[in-house]
Amino acid sequence: MEQCWRWFGPGDSVTLDYIKQAGVTGIVSALHGYKGGVAWSRDDVFKRKHEIEAAGLRWSVCESIPMPTELKLRTGSYRELLSGWKDTLSHLAAAGVGVVNYNFMPVVDWTRTNLHFALASGGYALRFDMIDFVAYDVFVLGRKNAAADYQTDLVASAERRFQGMDDDAKRLLEKNIIAGLPGGEDTYNRDGVAREIAQFDGVSADDLRANLAEFIKEMAPVAEELGIRLGIHADDPPFSLFGLPRIVSTADDFRFLLNAHESLSNGVTFCVGSMGARPDNDLPSLVEEFAPRIAFAHLRNTTREADGSFYEAEHLDGDSDMVRIVFALMDEEKSRREEGRADALIPMRPDHGHLLADDIAKVEAGVKVNAGYSYIGRLKGLAELRGVMRAHTVMAGQ
Repeated sequence: MEQCWRWFGPGDSVTLDYIKQAGVTGIVSALHGYKGGVAWSRDDVFKRKHEIEAAGLRWSVCESIPMPTELKLRTGSYRELLSGWKDTLSHLAAAGVGVVNYNFMPVVDWTRTNLHFALASGGYALRFDMIDFVAYDVFVLGRKNAAADYQTDLVASAERRFQGMDDDAKRLLEKNIIAGLPGGEDTYNRDGVAREIAQFDGVSADDLRANLAEFIKEMAPVAEELGIRLGIHADDPPFSLFGLPRIVSTADDFRFLLNAHESLSNGVTFCVGSMGARPDNDLPSLVEEFAPRIAFAHLRNTTREADGSFYEAEHLDGDSDMVRIVFALMDEEKSRREEGRADALIPMRPDHGHLLADDIAKVEAGVKVNAGYSYIGRLKGLAELRGVMRAHTVMAGQ
């Protein structure tokens, strides 16, 4: 597998020099300064390419081209937005980027309630606490009829949790949840979140699924012509939030979207942590079924709790059998090589590492570190995953 690392651009506290020291060859990046729906200029795409290559690395994966709400709902100026998406794809292809990750999650791209969850080891992880989330949805945001979307005992627990929160705790919870919206906490406030949710009033899962199919039918042929593999990221977490439909959460969801256009250009970003947060997803079986269409892999693990809560686990621990998953991905690479596929090497990256050691001190000193993307935690995860990959190679006699 191609070992990659996510880099958020020149402002990232983890520099390209540090990334190169990690021993990876590929960079996963995007032009985060662009407003959603605006086509990335060719000059800016090539500037990013040259920045990466000057460090002796290559831009392997774009993560991600933004997906504005109008595109998901096919409203307003969505035709213009589609055109901009195609232009961005064209510029990325010209720069040699072979894989583009995207998602179709309504309102929130990813959601955690605690970005600094203390572990027994002394490190910190990302956590989604279901009771905290319900407390926010029902009692802080006050979404209309929100309580009806949850079991009665869960709402009662959330009300008790809410009553025990002071104003600082409520503000921190809201900040953590809003961090998962496109643009992050600097873009939205409570009213903005409510307005985004309201845009999906009356939109069913079937409605959103049909819109995704239309997007794929229009975009995948363009990607195929350009030599780009699109990989859709699973919902994170893979169940409804704010009463909104989630349509990339299960094996049936994958089957539907892959059938929308039968081409290797229409693929998935297989995120172990996202799919693994749902107990009815059998991750090794999912890899085996969808392996030919996996364009990119996010390798992280989660530990689930009975009420739907979960936290980011060690890469080789948690509830998903990471060793079997990595072995299955590498078996797929062997099959692709035998078939002569140009995309035989599957890019991967260690995702959502724990905040550890000196990185804790940096955060406490005010250094801006993207939650889940500190250096040492991902370096540790990469080393463990690299060991699994080497073991597979040795066992296969390669």
